[in-house]
Amino acid sequence: MFANPKYNQQGGRPKSRPRKETDSQPFHTKQKKSDKLQLVCGMRPVMEAIDAGQQIDKILMLNNLEGQLAQELTTRIRQAGLPLQYVPAEKLNRMTDANHQGVVAIISPIAYRDFGQLLQQLEDEGKTPFILLLDHITDVRNLGAIVRTAECAGVDAVVVPDRGSAQISEDAIKTSSGALLRMPICREQNLKTTLNLARQTGLQVVAATEKGADDYTAVDFTRPTLLVMGSEDTGISPEVLRLCDVRARLPICGQVQSLNVSVAAGVFMYEALRQRGL
Repeated sequence: MFANPKYNQQGGRPKSRPRKETDSQPFHTKQKKSDKLQLVCGMRPVMEAIDAGQQIDKILMLNNLEGQLAQELTTRIRQAGLPLQYVPAEKLNRMTDANHQGVVAIISPIAYRDFGQLLQQLEDEGKTPFILLLDHITDVRNLGAIVRTAECAGVDAVVVPDRGSAQISEDAIKTSSGALLRMPICREQNLKTTLNLARQTGLQVVAATEKGADDYTAVDFTRPTLLVMGSEDTGISPEVLRLCDVRARLPICGQVQSLNVSVAAGVFMYEALRQRGL
């Protein structure tokens, strides 16, 4: 269980350079100009990327793709626990001119951390964690701005869902001023499981919501804390909100009844920083 009030930010490793395509190289990579995504195209190249332990953000597969090779690929994707999205051929054709064979893998520019292992590491180091969970933040600019502030405020890690979240692309990294390369990012399949694990290990789960009964300054951020920020349009999802121990709000004095999520996150994070005396 966490008890020590000291904490700090975690380091990260720089983005690895993409592999070059050659005549003998089975990988076929293509970058989407708008997002500057590194892609692996084709069934066997995607399987090789999985087997090689490539950091795959998600895999897009053609609807109703048939054949033994397609079945083998689907099995490997599920065994690896990778996000899989079924899409029409038009979407894949817009992403790349390569022979994608109905399958495109988007390679992540960062290495994701395991949430359970991260908690154990923080406990072993005697730290009191401050972790940020983003419940389906879909705007790349908001994601980058939040992570940039989190890195400046000494947050230990950021948790995102594996589906319905903004793509961590080169554009997101640029928006974060490189903070996404330094901040440990955990990508979780089930946010409810993540929250339950956090609570079991002694973290209080704080929801930033306009429905909160407590003012944000009344929250004891000197405790081990996981702060939840909701999506830009709907806020924190009901199933996640039910698992939060504290619901805190920011005062709103103007006619506009909401703040941009990156601004709100910054206020909460720096209140925690103030309370921790750092």
